[in-house]
Amino acid sequence: MLIKSRRNLYSILALVAVSIGFTACSSDHGELIGVQDREDWYQEDPYGMLFIPQGSYNMGESDEDLPYGQMNATRTVSVQAFYMDETEITNNEYRQFVEWVRDSIAHTLLGQADNPEELGEHYQMDKDGNVIEYGDQMPYSLINWREKINWDQEETKLILEDPNYGMFLPEHERYYHIKQLDTRKLNFEYYWINLKEAAKRGNRPQGQIDRSYFIEKRIDNIYPDTLCWVHDFTYSFNEPMTMNYFWHPAYDHYPVVGVTWLQARAFSIWRTGLKRSNQETNGVPFWNEYRLPSESEWEWASRGGLDLNKFPWGGPYTRNANGCFLANFKPLRGNYIDDGGLHTLIVAHYAPNDYGLYDMAGNVAEWCDDSFDPSSYRFAHDLNMQFSRDANDDLNTANKRRIIRGGSWKDIAYYISSSTRTFEYQDTAKAYIGFRNVQTYLGRAKGDGPNSSAVYR
Repeated sequence: MLIKSRRNLYSILALVAVSIGFTACSSDHGELIGVQDREDWYQEDPYGMLFIPQGSYNMGESDEDLPYGQMNATRTVSVQAFYMDETEITNNEYRQFVEWVRDSIAHTLLGQADNPEELGEHYQMDKDGNVIEYGDQMPYSLINWREKINWDQEETKLILEDPNYGMFLPEHERYYHIKQLDTRKLNFEYYWINLKEAAKRGNRPQGQIDRSYFIEKRIDNIYPDTLCWVHDFTYSFNEPMTMNYFWHPAYDHYPVVGVTWLQARAFSIWRTGLKRSNQETNGVPFWNEYRLPSESEWEWASRGGLDLNKFPWGGPYTRNANGCFLANFKPLRGNYIDDGGLHTLIVAHYAPNDYGLYDMAGNVAEWCDDSFDPSSYRFAHDLNMQFSRDANDDLNTANKRRIIRGGSWKDIAYYISSSTRTFEYQDTAKAYIGFRNVQTYLGRAKGDGPNSSAVYR
């Protein structure tokens, strides 16, 4: 009896102790109040981007279907809020990507030369540049970006100019012994998660398939095809553009061209990583990723909130009241210079639309994320409408078609209409196609939040 009484006493004391612990450690008074002390969230406008509000509009033909293609029948589509680049991506902005890839390759070559046995599949460098062991699971080394590359240093030159694995053209491919970067080696390795594949019913419920199954990897050369100025135009002298357009400072603020859809997507993923790395360093929650716009987002942004308008400026004509052309395209019967330019022009040369976006008509056509299908307007969803296939290299030719929008400097007025859609192949580069990025807004609209006075309708 004495033993039993003691056991009962110990049980009561244990319950009291647990009760006191709950009372002492909890300040929610037993109520559902959510996780406390979460940091406040405010999304600033991404640099170089403009806010595009959510909305519904009549997507599709805004005028007579001249070719009678019947591939953009009008329908009501709704899109969520997002940010969009104010202008097309310029040569100088894309060059930042190229030089980042160049420097990352140089850092890797220099690191392997300094530690040929250590910097392999068994080792990694930490943020301070120290070699640390990670075993067989780490097949690469981190780059110490704080260590600048001195391209003129003799030891560096010997490594980077090595004919076996260096970064410059071998001697037999040079003329006048001019040392030039071998752009064929500017390959970018990147990853993304195939959420559409993961969401398929056969791959659910989540957790039953190794997540690595949905992680996609590609390696793409990211240097623009500068020869596009020659091969796009038969019997035409465009060699000066091939020689100078991408690298010369005179064209820094012109839209980048000669970029495939695959390269544009690689740029978007790199840009996301660049920003996310900075945010993680500063303890800031990361934003949504940079990406190519869906076709429905592009058209909504191009219209500038003016439903059923033919052009981004709102009117049905390509000239203003003073008789001046409002975009860079091919006016009249081929008088290229009548609009002020011969080929591409510096971005933001013409007035923006009502959202503040420049060059949504003309200058260069722009890649969209969507795959091209003549009937996609009829089967794609009307909520954030998008139809996009996986970008596999083994796709048949028809399935490699990607939407381009906005028309270009070499197109007639029909193609610079907000509703006109056409396509190009995802692995081809043209002298008249560029791109810009978008980023989905985190929330419903600006002003939303716990302390907001925004009115929900």
